[in-house]
Amino acid sequence: MGIRADAGPQGRAYSQGMDTIRETFATFSADREAAKTAPKVTTTLNNGFARASAGPFNWDIDLPGPLGGGNQSPSPTAYFLGALAGCAVAFINDTLAPEFEVEIEGISATAGCTADLSGLVGVPGADPRLGDLSLTVEITSTSSSERLSALRQAWSERCPIYLAITEPNDIELTFT
Repeated sequence: MGIRADAGPQGRAYSQGMDTIRETFATFSADREAAKTAPKVTTTLNNGFARASAGPFNWDIDLPGPLGGGNQSPSPTAYFLGALAGCAVAFINDTLAPEFEVEIEGISATAGCTADLSGLVGVPGADPRLGDLSLTVEITSTSSSERLSALRQAWSERCPIYLAITEPNDIELTFT
């Protein structure tokens, strides 16, 4: 793992981040079980709205008006797309840029899809599935195209959200 302690315009915080990545890499290389996690999000009905919780974090989820919601919070689709775009920005900036010695001056990601809401209300022949998924990642960097290419390749091989979409898992579904 070739990480320079002085790389990047972020200065001290960037260097500390690289130290953290180095330590994490060493710990997980020595003990693969230490890397295993089991994240969970619990969502409950709270005052008529879906309230999701994960550890100390809480957020509300709503549906658009035509689907019976109040459009007071982002939809499940928006959170899904946000997870994909967010994983691009956070994983690249926090983990991969230090690893590949890529200096990030700016990064943004836009995830999109198409949806037919008529499928959600049960219109015969309508498909409720999301389609035309897309992700555009824009990185502003003075780093070489070779480093940026290696970073992009690593992201597409290691981003858990992207992999869950492109290589889907079975979901154990239980209704009680």
